[in-house]
Amino acid sequence: MGEGAADLPPGFRFFPSDEELVVHFLYRKTALLPFHPDIIPTLDLHRCDPWNFHGKAFQGGNRSWYFFTSRSEDRASVSGYWHPVGTEEVVTSGNKDVGVKTTLKYYTGQPPDGIRTNWLMHEYRLLDATVHGGSSTCSGTRRKRGQPEFNKWVICRVQEYCSQASAHDDGGGTELSCLDEVFLSLDDLDEVSLPN
Repeated sequence: MGEGAADLPPGFRFFPSDEELVVHFLYRKTALLPFHPDIIPTLDLHRCDPWNFHGKAFQGGNRSWYFFTSRSEDRASVSGYWHPVGTEEVVTSGNKDVGVKTTLKYYTGQPPDGIRTNWLMHEYRLLDATVHGGSSTCSGTRRKRGQPEFNKWVICRVQEYCSQASAHDDGGGTELSCLDEVFLSLDDLDEVSLPN
């Protein structure tokens, strides 16, 4: 999965809606159905910090990183953890509820004393009714050998937010990461005169 990123046509932009992520990508992956373009890779979230997504996750046109990962309540990574914030939102397609969107913030360190960062993740999972064609009676049945595991996967959209100004930036200039902004502000200290 995700091998086709180099074969995309010139001018290709990837701006999927919540519905498209759930219906076109996540459902098709869990149902073992083909989907095109096949550009979203699968990552082990436990082994990857958000600042290391370059070259591992697919970067979309809105400065977001996209990837599949296995569903887990433990969202710890090498240097920190993802913590849910706010309430979950239902994703709909037509008049049907098809998925759930959970918002998470990334913290460095160990819970509960972690330090909040500017990394935000939207994690999408399928609803059981979507998986079983709207029938809740199927959820108690055993999975047969060879059947796909619908609740095993989630699809994630991750972004780094630096400031309100950069959130409204039209992308016309050079973008700096939050760390670059800190280092640049340290250069201004040379201009400050200290009392003798």
